[in-house]
Amino acid sequence: MSQTVAGQLVGVLEQIGVKQIFGLIGDSLNPLADAVRGSQIEWVGVRHEEGAALAATGQAKLTGKLAVCAGTTGPGSNHLVAGLYEASRDHAPVLALSGEMPRPLRGTDYIQTTEPDLLFRDVSLYTETIATAAQAPGVIHQAIAAAYAGPGVAHLTLPQDVLSAKAEGTVSSLATLKPHSEFAAAEGDIARIVERIDRAGSVVIMCGAGCRGTADSLRALSDRLRAPLVHTLRGKELMAYDDPRWMGGLGMIGTKAVYHAVQNCDLLVIIGTDYPYSNFLPTKGSVIQIDERPQVLGRRAPTALGVTGSAGPTLKLLLERVSAKTDTRFWDKVTNERRKWDEMLDKQCDLKRSKDRIHPQAVARAVSDAARRDAIFVLDTGLNTLWSGNWIRQTGSQRIIGSFNNAAVGTALGQANGVQVLDRSRQVIALTGDGGFNMLMGEFMTAVQHRLPVKAVVYNNSALGLITLEAESVGLVPFREAIEFPNPDFAALARACGGHGFTAREPGQLKTALSEALAVDGPAIVDAVIVADEMPNMPHIDLEQVGHYAVAKIKEAVLAVTGG
Repeated sequence: MSQTVAGQLVGVLEQIGVKQIFGLIGDSLNPLADAVRGSQIEWVGVRHEEGAALAATGQAKLTGKLAVCAGTTGPGSNHLVAGLYEASRDHAPVLALSGEMPRPLRGTDYIQTTEPDLLFRDVSLYTETIATAAQAPGVIHQAIAAAYAGPGVAHLTLPQDVLSAKAEGTVSSLATLKPHSEFAAAEGDIARIVERIDRAGSVVIMCGAGCRGTADSLRALSDRLRAPLVHTLRGKELMAYDDPRWMGGLGMIGTKAVYHAVQNCDLLVIIGTDYPYSNFLPTKGSVIQIDERPQVLGRRAPTALGVTGSAGPTLKLLLERVSAKTDTRFWDKVTNERRKWDEMLDKQCDLKRSKDRIHPQAVARAVSDAARRDAIFVLDTGLNTLWSGNWIRQTGSQRIIGSFNNAAVGTALGQANGVQVLDRSRQVIALTGDGGFNMLMGEFMTAVQHRLPVKAVVYNNSALGLITLEAESVGLVPFREAIEFPNPDFAALARACGGHGFTAREPGQLKTALSEALAVDGPAIVDAVIVADEMPNMPHIDLEQVGHYAVAKIKEAVLAVTGG
């Protein structure tokens, strides 16, 4: 039997190591599904196409390898777009496949008509329609190459009649379809970095996701320079929380010790991150930035030297050349501030803090304490990100992923499903607010159907907590009618779906609910009912913001009295 274009595409994906395709089946995708059925690739049917895109993105973020999602003609493919922004913004290689009506129906205002290549243009590095069988080999190669080159999203529109057509030619050069290789900074740039480091009295090294795999080099450089290591949220996972060099994060998901260190050091070396929050970065002093992407150099803070290179090989060259520093005064000051901050965090997450109420910090710390040493945490977006990001005490062998650049609510469960498919024996924990969980709660059924033992921990405060904080930060009274909402019984929902459900309403119930959920075989939800008025820590807040919070609270008090 002759191979079809669909078979050709699936064969290429199989040869380059794709293990799953996430999607919802539809008529235009039937030829693709038929080809998948005859392959070693697993079709993972989801409940919503956004869940498919998120699952593929979670895989790609975790592994750096191509992941694939699919949606059928019109609305089915449209639903992929929101989830694909996760891959686009976090630079994860994902191939999105859109089913399409047969070519003779194009231009006739047929049912479900859309322009997929136009729709996907913003989220994709490459988008193309395979219009003929002869075109398919080159376009398939180009799409995958583009996804890896970004890395990011590539998109193909697949007319049903083309998918069913007899394949012409073969897709060559498959060995080139892989993640790009690391490269060291140029010799002259290394010399300039060394010169500035040797001249500086105090050095702080800020580590992002681009530093993954370089922990040993970072430790050695920190010891050599007596330089505190600080991290972005995406970089948090690189080392254990109790490593004495690993001082904590910068920003709202961070510590006052780190903020002061970054502001007061002689030299800040930023490696492997395009950290976006300029208000936490120094406006004066000396900054060196090292990154593989030349376009990100110097755009977040005034930068004295921007260097293009990968973290791993560049750090090794620096270690060979920088001179050791012996003055520990700056290091000791940062360490002492870090110890005080950690003591405050411990007090805030103590279950004994309240007799009858669970504070969200306690949920994050309890999950952290109960998780396996190689667990994967998937964080959602919202106030819950602050609780999870600040109170999880990572082991250094765990992974932490989330919507760190797209900052989209409702992304954790879908990504967790994609991660869990890779290894059903590994512990995957999604930590999400109730608002985010409600958005795509149907994806819990995806976990049940495919026997994915994902554990979803829901911070249940019946409100969009971050929206309250954002309103008050600019002096506005939160719009309660729009922010607050009723929730279902999440534990009962889990059981109705065929999973396991546990509820914690009081401090004494929390650890038991979590331990039982993590022990069960299969997907589970922990409904953690938390206080709704908890304020996060503010590592740095200016006087103007203090005034805004005060004004907002006064307005709220007046409205409570007047009923306005």
